[in-house]
Amino acid sequence: MPRLVGINHVALEVGDLDEALDWYGRIFEFELRGRLPGMAFLDMGDQFIAMSEGRTQPPDGHRHFGLVVDDKIAARAALEAVGAEILPGRGVNFRDPWGNFVQVVGYDDIQFTKAPEILRGMRLELTKSDQALDELRAKGLHP
Repeated sequence: MPRLVGINHVALEVGDLDEALDWYGRIFEFELRGRLPGMAFLDMGDQFIAMSEGRTQPPDGHRHFGLVVDDKIAARAALEAVGAEILPGRGVNFRDPWGNFVQVVGYDDIQFTKAPEILRGMRLELTKSDQALDELRAKGLHP
């Protein structure tokens, strides 16, 4: 059987693509990887978010995806500044204007790890908390 090894991208449906790029651009620093009619690709180093125009379903309930950031406190402040609907739960949870439920977690607090060469390419120097390192060690993923 094939083994799951990661996520290449997340597809996110929004109403209006230009409005979504503006809204998310007021919260997160990102580079636009590319754009096609009705689609935009937000770069996250070796991963990306594929935004597509035309969301028609109701707001997400429990279904969500998690984004990893270098500064969770700054993410919460940016979300508050744009008037995002912040939801209760672990991390910083919000629903965007199109009903997508997103969880924001800090890189230092979780097992998710970017390879050193990817971090260098993204011009980031990030560390892990002791708890995250212990979790990685328990799985044999960190010395």
